[in-house]
Amino acid sequence: MDSPIRVMVIDDEKDFLYTIEYWLKSKGYSVVTANNGQEAMETIKKEPLDIIFLDLHMPVMDGVETLKNIRQLNKDIPVVLITAYASDEKVTAAEKHGIAGLFYKYKDLSESANLIETILRRHKGLKQEEAQ
Repeated sequence: MDSPIRVMVIDDEKDFLYTIEYWLKSKGYSVVTANNGQEAMETIKKEPLDIIFLDLHMPVMDGVETLKNIRQLNKDIPVVLITAYASDEKVTAAEKHGIAGLFYKYKDLSESANLIETILRRHKGLKQEEAQ
């Protein structure tokens, strides 16, 4: 039996974090959460993950800085940015470090399921090609 896909969600809004964690677990994903970038980096260094959802606007270490640190450890892990803003200058800054997509807060969570599936399929395909 395959082990569940390990998803990390990094967000400082506890209500959003709780909601998406509950929803992802109900879909069969293994979920790890962090309230800020610094806390996330401690976990990322210790645990294998398949995909990361990263909020851009957080205290302690914002999303762009966190993404830079993630890329120093792992250049390939898919990172999906979470934002509440349709146009966000931080998205442009983050894109320079490689993102797999954007998830807009407060939209239908089923959109994130489609996003996760698409990104993981593409990521798995790339991994399989590299192994050949």
